[in-house]
Amino acid sequence: MSFDLSMFKLVKKGKVKDIYLVDSDRLLFYFSDRISAFDIVLPSIVPFKGEVLCRMAAFWFRYLEDRVGVKHHMLWIEPPNCMVVKRLDMIPIEFIVRGYIYGSLYERMLRGEVNLPVEPVLAARLPEPILDPTTKFEEKDRPITRGEAIARGWVTSSEYDMLEDLSIAIYEVMNRRAEEAGFILADLKIEFGRYGDSIILGDSIGPDEFRLWVKSSYAPGRLQDSFDKQPVRDWLDRVGYRRRLEEARRRGDPIPEPPSLPRELIEEVSRRYIEAYERLTGEKFR
Repeated sequence: MSFDLSMFKLVKKGKVKDIYLVDSDRLLFYFSDRISAFDIVLPSIVPFKGEVLCRMAAFWFRYLEDRVGVKHHMLWIEPPNCMVVKRLDMIPIEFIVRGYIYGSLYERMLRGEVNLPVEPVLAARLPEPILDPTTKFEEKDRPITRGEAIARGWVTSSEYDMLEDLSIAIYEVMNRRAEEAGFILADLKIEFGRYGDSIILGDSIGPDEFRLWVKSSYAPGRLQDSFDKQPVRDWLDRVGYRRRLEEARRRGDPIPEPPSLPRELIEEVSRRYIEAYERLTGEKFR
């Protein structure tokens, strides 16, 4: 089956992924080459990124189902960068599992907003992976507690506990695979939705949903060599865009126009996405 996107109704244009309605029970995901950081879509595109995201998500869905029986919403993929999925009633929570102190967790620990029985050392490994959930479908995702998720009626108490255990189990399975490929899976964002009476894995899983570090060069206390979009975040930090963005958000000012990425950074990120795909899946990209 070959898809002409103009034949379908666009139901959501995301930061990276566009979602089309196939019929009452199926959606079509179009994985673009767009890249986002800090909840902002950047003006640059990364060649082959959409294809990597699509094929990587398909790999992980199949891998998790084969290895640990995790049910998911993928039906099939339409090369190079489209996926047909079951239509779910998505739970508005991003289930973020963290195995290391990095990103917003590190920053919140420094500000005293998170209390963990460890010192806030950048990139240090946590004693055990933890669930650090955030909202979804808000203008800017924010951390939430188990109590808030239940009080809002998004999940029941037993559903939250089940999804916490499942999310951590998925992270541990994926991290073992990553370590076999010479990587460390620092953290992971996954989403779930309701399909009939079941809750199953939805959305996608790939370099836009996790941090992937080079195992051989890992050392706590510094920034890590990443095979995801972290190099883009780091560059935006260096040129001062993140600071300007956060100041505008605090003041309620218009969001500053994001800069275009330098060509060499675009090429390097594209190369890393492809290499991550090949090493994690054991398949050649081309």
